[in-house]
Amino acid sequence: MTDKVVIGVKGMSCASCVARVERALRKQPGVAEASVNLPLERASVEYDPAEGDVDDLLESIRKAGYEPEVAEATVGVRGMTCASCVARVERRVGKVPGVLDVSVNLSTEKAHVRYLPGAAGPADIAEAIRKAGYEPVEEAQADAAEAPGTSEAGVLRRSLVLAAALAIPVFAIAMMLMAPGTQRLLTALMPERAWSWLELALITPVQFYAGWRFYRGGWAELRHLSPGMNSLVMLGSNAAYWYSVLALAVPSLFPAGTAHTYFDAAGMIVTLILLGRYLEAIAKGRTSQAIRSLIKLQARSARVVRGGEERELPIEQVQVGDLVQVRPGERIPVDGDVTEGSSYVDESMITGEPVPVAKQPGDPVVGGTVNRNGSLRFRATSVGGDTVLAQIIRMVENAQAEKPAIQAVADRIAGVFVPLVMAAAVATFAAWMVLGPAPALSLAFVAAVSVLLIACPCAMGLATPTAVMVGTGKGAEMGVLFRRGTALETLAKIDTVVMDKTGTLTRGRPELTDFEVAEGADRGEVLRLVAAAEADSEHPVAEAIVRAAREGDADLPAATDFEADPGHGIQASVDGHRVNVGADRYMQRLDVDIAPLSARAGEMAKEAKTPLYAAIDGKLAAVIAVADPPREESAGTVAALHALGLTVAMVTGDNRATAEAVAARLGIDRVMAEVLPDQKADEVRRLQGEGASVAFVGDGINDAPALTRADVGIAIGTGTDIAIEAGDVVLMRGDLWGILNAIRLARRTLRTIHINFLWAYGYNVSLIPVAAGVLYPLGGFLLNPALAAGAMSVSSVFVLSNSLRLRRFRARNPETTGRPDTPQVPDALQHA
Repeated sequence: MTDKVVIGVKGMSCASCVARVERALRKQPGVAEASVNLPLERASVEYDPAEGDVDDLLESIRKAGYEPEVAEATVGVRGMTCASCVARVERRVGKVPGVLDVSVNLSTEKAHVRYLPGAAGPADIAEAIRKAGYEPVEEAQADAAEAPGTSEAGVLRRSLVLAAALAIPVFAIAMMLMAPGTQRLLTALMPERAWSWLELALITPVQFYAGWRFYRGGWAELRHLSPGMNSLVMLGSNAAYWYSVLALAVPSLFPAGTAHTYFDAAGMIVTLILLGRYLEAIAKGRTSQAIRSLIKLQARSARVVRGGEERELPIEQVQVGDLVQVRPGERIPVDGDVTEGSSYVDESMITGEPVPVAKQPGDPVVGGTVNRNGSLRFRATSVGGDTVLAQIIRMVENAQAEKPAIQAVADRIAGVFVPLVMAAAVATFAAWMVLGPAPALSLAFVAAVSVLLIACPCAMGLATPTAVMVGTGKGAEMGVLFRRGTALETLAKIDTVVMDKTGTLTRGRPELTDFEVAEGADRGEVLRLVAAAEADSEHPVAEAIVRAAREGDADLPAATDFEADPGHGIQASVDGHRVNVGADRYMQRLDVDIAPLSARAGEMAKEAKTPLYAAIDGKLAAVIAVADPPREESAGTVAALHALGLTVAMVTGDNRATAEAVAARLGIDRVMAEVLPDQKADEVRRLQGEGASVAFVGDGINDAPALTRADVGIAIGTGTDIAIEAGDVVLMRGDLWGILNAIRLARRTLRTIHINFLWAYGYNVSLIPVAAGVLYPLGGFLLNPALAAGAMSVSSVFVLSNSLRLRRFRARNPETTGRPDTPQVPDALQHA
């Protein structure tokens, strides 16, 4: 059997492109035929799904040098109540030709779909959702500021109020009729049968009006042969209701002693489950509070300067290149670069830093931050969905929509759980009818209904997504952005953290640390000549020397005859002197005797510094040390990671001696030195081959291959310089404490998910025997269906409450943990 799929292909321009794409597709296993249409930019492929899949076809197109057209859509789904609903929607949408994958989130009530535009579209996805028995909602993200379930909570509240107002009096009547003292009081007012008719009158609106949602959802589930929570509630409450109606209207149909009414159970089932659903809706809104807080940071309008006049425009009308005026106290509407004015801007929402940042012409500003005390005019560089804030919101939403592996397992279990529960209810009824004491019918009915109600899988469906939503939202508040929901689970399980040295463990900018001159030489003059010679070099070491000299107010003359010998040193003429600066091998080639300062150079190398020699007119003049000093928080972060039981490794292109010195200073366990940038991914692969689960930490740009290769890539960014596409986790703040907080939060979130599952499954499975009547022989205890419904609701509320505890997670930082003492870099100019 073969399937046919149509794939859009971008980048083709001629017949040779067509041939190249067709050739690449036909090489894939299982492909029977591939035909490419250049004008339509479409590839039609017939393939055997047993031998290959669509993702392989897409990858073959990419390798051929073209871009397959893949679209993504997020669609709201109304009516889902449990994990079975999630599985049903995913199964139905996943069968749509052209859909690559689909992920449904019960908490956000959204389906995230990847599909091929040439084969499927939003209309096909919406129709599949309808066929699954649910209602697709267009423009699900149009107003993400509204909490998922907020409007639903209002509807549930009205239904709950009606149900409670009618069901509670019925429950009270039923309880009073069971107590001898109050029974005589009620029967003195009117016969017991009349009270039963009153119960029927009160409960009927509860059953068919307040509880209509369960009928609508339950019938849809049964019609598609995929029962879920609505089915169980509908069957359970209807069994109690219609049993009672028949027992009241035609009691002769029932064996003696079994014509009892259970109107109170029918009403309380609906009421208690509505209460649970209402509490769930409120809690779901709280789980996405972080997203709503971020969205509220977006400005609604901007003061744009056009034609020399300031105009108040809606934020949607601001264009790249516009001049925007921001007054003190106002929120900056879009990203841009300051052109006029100076002020302090509160960027805490981006960086987490509480101290406002000074801004002046040339500095970047970020939309959503707050201008404090000055007037600024800036030119817009990013608007709409391209702003940093919009990308952060999109990143967090995508992370919340993606399912960790543990949730996929839970969904598969939930897919068969409800049918098993229904089978258990039937078996319970049959067992009581065969083995139970009189009145067996009444006892069998009560036990079967209780089994149906107590095992609803609501809590199972909420266990993971609620924890992921709260965890990723909390991370965003701390400046830790999870680009993928799966990164939470993976990061919680890593055992090795590999950090790039330059720019990650160190400041990323070499500094002059030592400048010692030969005997008889003048420090100030030697520094002046050396810095002047290095001024024409673009090497970072040269920049450090020049920067240090200028900070010391040295007057640098112009150099002539500049020559650079890559990997060795430089030569230039300054004020009539020939100046050479370079490594020891360079000096040896020039026949310069370095013996007087070689011992000191060796000491510098052991201190993780890079020693260089300077010669003037062919004679040794000085030994210079340049180092990229560690960040202040590096040693403390490494110690904190050790406290979490993690191995910390460092990868660098430095020589082994320098790398070992840095590692010893910071307490790093393992060093990978003399590694070229394109070899970092190989080092990560080697660690993984040894059985390690690796998180790689880098700047997200040069380290992209290693970030991608690692089990979890952690990209460090600051402010607007965020490599959003580089890693699975992005640290908004520049310091390394974000690594510690990301791992701690991931572990706390995974632990919360485990507790949720332990409760959801353990609670349900352990109470099914109780509902079935296993305790009846011991003391005559048989669970009332109304109590079973209440117990089921308690399970869901517990899971939600447990997830919400993640909001109390507190980040660690130097202020809360104590900043470790870091050796101070000596000022080389103190002796100059």
